[in-house]
Amino acid sequence: MEPQQSRTPWIVALTVTLATFMEVLDTSIANVALPHIAGNLSASLTESTWVLTSYLVANAIVLPLSGWFSSLIGRKNFYMICVALFTLSSALCGFAPSLGWLVFFRVVQGLAGGGLQPTEQAILADTFPPAQFGMAMAIYGMAVVVAPLLGPTLGGWLTDNYSWRWIFFINVPIGMVSLFMTSRLVKDPPSFKRIDVSNGIKFDAVGLGLIALGLASLQIVLDKGQEADWFSSPWIVALSVLAVAGLIGAAVWELYTDDPVVDLRLLADRNFAVAILFMLILGAAFNGSTVLLPQFLQDMMGYTATAAGFAMSPAGFILILMMPVAGALVAKVQPKWLIAAGFSFIAASMWVSRGLNLEVSMGWAIWTRIVFPFGGPLIFIPINVAAYAFVPKGKNNAASGLINLARNMGASIGIAGLSTMIERRAQFHQSVLVSHLTPYDLASRAALGSGGDRPLALLYGAVQRQAALMSYVDGFHVMMVAIVVAIPLVLLFRDVDRSKAVEVPVH
Repeated sequence: MEPQQSRTPWIVALTVTLATFMEVLDTSIANVALPHIAGNLSASLTESTWVLTSYLVANAIVLPLSGWFSSLIGRKNFYMICVALFTLSSALCGFAPSLGWLVFFRVVQGLAGGGLQPTEQAILADTFPPAQFGMAMAIYGMAVVVAPLLGPTLGGWLTDNYSWRWIFFINVPIGMVSLFMTSRLVKDPPSFKRIDVSNGIKFDAVGLGLIALGLASLQIVLDKGQEADWFSSPWIVALSVLAVAGLIGAAVWELYTDDPVVDLRLLADRNFAVAILFMLILGAAFNGSTVLLPQFLQDMMGYTATAAGFAMSPAGFILILMMPVAGALVAKVQPKWLIAAGFSFIAASMWVSRGLNLEVSMGWAIWTRIVFPFGGPLIFIPINVAAYAFVPKGKNNAASGLINLARNMGASIGIAGLSTMIERRAQFHQSVLVSHLTPYDLASRAALGSGGDRPLALLYGAVQRQAALMSYVDGFHVMMVAIVVAIPLVLLFRDVDRSKAVEVPVH
């Protein structure tokens, strides 16, 4: 692997990380602004959630295809097109006159943003010398791991103090700076091989269609399933069938076609396949817990979106500090042991979070998240190093697309699963608690006092709050158990020669 150019790699890293940070930020920054968007555009809150879903669907479709597009038109060209289109669509989102137009522009924004993450990984791999690849992944990790934590805080602040439109306008100057710097600093390395188009473009239209159908259907099911009561809804059932058929069909087609748009043969390598599994788990744990705690603070404790975001902020600073540490450790310790240590930290964070109650302070909320970021970098960077260690030369872009897709789909699965669990477990706990409220229960009789509607309403409200609290505790408990069960799977990783662990084969 040769460095891309003589310029310092840190400037190149900053250049490409700017746009990726901006894109990942947009996956969470709009969450807290939905009520404002709905009110301003005369839509219901349920309808406004398509602002999130449309982006995630489009993003998921492009992620695995970014390697093919890079090979077709050049990696730098593809990256600049994505940045330019993302910046333009961000401005159009800010000016959107109706919900329909906003959703349309979010689709365009998601399509453009889907190419940024995997392409940045490939650029960093070619820019940094082998001995610094762990640090390159640390820089990339700062973008994709810290941005989701800062998104709700920044989105809440902009919405409260200015307008929801500024959550999109803020991307425009950042995108323009990134585009200018990319044009000046980034180059495709001499070893980069583009697709030979002299005899025409061999376009895998069938594979692209099946992948788009499967991923789009799956993302909509995950995002809207709980809202539609899952498989009691005919359209959720129909989309689930399309998702299964599309993804199975895509897997079979891509494995046997001569020119696949997504190279699934990479999964034949054990390290890469196990890395994909752990990226799914990391995406589910990280994003699930990132949604769970702010939701608890807002729904149960009455925090504003901005205050709930501030409770998460210290974790973001620790993540930034831990990324370089993990980048240095990966050259000295086998990746699998770092991954095991990282998941142990996250499991410990979930265990501490099980102690939440309706009287917890802001300090307690911050403390539970302080443990978590010590684990994230110890997982994220070693997984990437272990995954790329045995990837064939010339497959780096394809590999990065699959890894990023795994993390994003893990996030969707984690959020959907936890949201459903909290809803269903709250109903279960409420039914159990209500069964104890009888005339023969002394506590119930004391709470009701002399009778009347008001004491009964207060008692019912207390039952609902307690049931909801218990459901959040269940959520953290299930995540902790799932992570503990997954830790022994690190033994499936093959050992990596640490002197060559950072020599990632790229093209």
